[in-house]
Amino acid sequence: MNRKKKVIQILKAKAKKGNAKNQKSNKPRYISKAERAKMEAEQAANSEQAEVVETVEATEGTADS
Repeated sequence: MNRKKKVIQILKAKAKKGNAKNQKSNKPRYISKAERAKMEAEQAANSEQAEVVETVEATEGTADS
């Protein structure tokens, strides 16, 4: 009986570990410090570019009026 119980226990443990690996994690993906700095620099460049476009459009709109 003990041997049978031990085998069943081992098989259940393996099944439990297998199912745990298939579950989706709620934890967000890790982003390194270098990647965060790179993304921040890109956002800053994009916002600068957007500001320049807005000012150019605003000056063109007032010149047409």
